[in-house]
Amino acid sequence: MSPVRRAGEDLRVPGPTALRLLVGAQLRELREAREISRDDAAWHIRASASKMSRMETGQATFKPRDVADLLTFYGVLDEREREALMALAGRANEPSWWHPLRDVVPSWFEGCLGLEPDAELIRTYEIQFVPGLLQTPGYARAVVSHAHRAQDPELAERRVELRMRRQRILVGAAPVKLWAVVDEAALRRVVGGAGVMRDQMRHLDAMNRLPNVTIQIVPLDSGYVSRGIGPVTLLRFPQSTLPDVVYLERLADAQYVTKRGDVQPYLHLLNETATEAAPATETGAILRRCVEAL
Repeated sequence: MSPVRRAGEDLRVPGPTALRLLVGAQLRELREAREISRDDAAWHIRASASKMSRMETGQATFKPRDVADLLTFYGVLDEREREALMALAGRANEPSWWHPLRDVVPSWFEGCLGLEPDAELIRTYEIQFVPGLLQTPGYARAVVSHAHRAQDPELAERRVELRMRRQRILVGAAPVKLWAVVDEAALRRVVGGAGVMRDQMRHLDAMNRLPNVTIQIVPLDSGYVSRGIGPVTLLRFPQSTLPDVVYLERLADAQYVTKRGDVQPYLHLLNETATEAAPATETGAILRRCVEAL
């Protein structure tokens, strides 16, 4: 059921990261419609082709002069059309919600943080840990402490705070839909002790009861092997001009996949894991078995 819209409230105004994707996509469409090469467009704004590529894929901020010069070069002369795109570009440069916690945010993770609140649907598959959007503070603290063993305790707590603030997108007037498939092995792995795991299982059971959250578990005895791929997160947006984004986190960086042909295999993988997993109606029973095994 769709949330009730309050008077004067726009529940789907995209944030800076999604706006960069939107502006970049529109600039790319304008360039390609006029059959202008990326190199020629870059030369026109005194930039490199790689910078032009980052602008069109939403990975860079926009200088007003560059946007204005590109619009002129692309033949966009209507003042209202120019002003609309210039305004979007200006909003795309505004500070993001995690700005106060930027000291604990890796640069390669910023894109994911920025896209999550603007997504209509987030699909994720995890094989080692409970997904970050579903972790309890105790579980998150144990994961962070293990990953950053030599880190100052205050910084570790700020990382936990960041993870908890991310989860706000799942509640409220216009919550993001989350569809998570988790391998049972991740739930059997004791992180932070038995007490932490019991709390985590109860939290997963409660989250699975929310109308916007679906949690499925791939049982250990299913025999399913995901060909060594995981974790995978796919973000889908309400704006038709924005492509699906696949986020792949690695040891020291991350990859963002946006081309339709490159996204398709990951979408197939997510569909496959959802088929192999037990139905969400059985999630509670599986969680109880995991608790009993502690």
